[in-house]
Amino acid sequence: MANQSRADLRVIRHRRVRKKIAGTTARPRLSVYRSLKHISAQIIDDTTGVTLAAASSVEKGLKTTGNVSGAKKVGEELAKRAKAAGITEVIFDRAGFKYHGRVAELASGARDGGLEF
Repeated sequence: MANQSRADLRVIRHRRVRKKIAGTTARPRLSVYRSLKHISAQIIDDTTGVTLAAASSVEKGLKTTGNVSGAKKVGEELAKRAKAAGITEVIFDRAGFKYHGRVAELASGARDGGLEF
C-alpha cells in the first residue's frame, strides 16, 4: 500500500463502493468525477449501461471553472437536464472522492435543482 498513488487508492475505494451500489431504471446513479481543473457528473442507468444526462464544467454553455461555485452550477444544470429526461430520484456515487468541497457542492446544486438522494 505504501507505493500506491492517491489516484490508485481512489480507484480502490470506488471499486469497493460500486460493489454495493448500482443505478437502476427507476433510480439511476449520479456519478461524479473531479479533476484538478474541472468537475463533471453523469446520471447512469447501470442495467442498460446508458448515460441518461450529463453536465461538466468543460462545456461552453456553462462558462464555469471547476471551483466550488462552478461545481454548484454543474449540479444545477445536471438536475435541470435530468428533470427534462424524467428523472427525479438518483443514487449518489462520489467515485472514491471525499464528500467535501466541490463534490459536496455539486450534490447541493443537484438537490437545489430538484433531484432527490
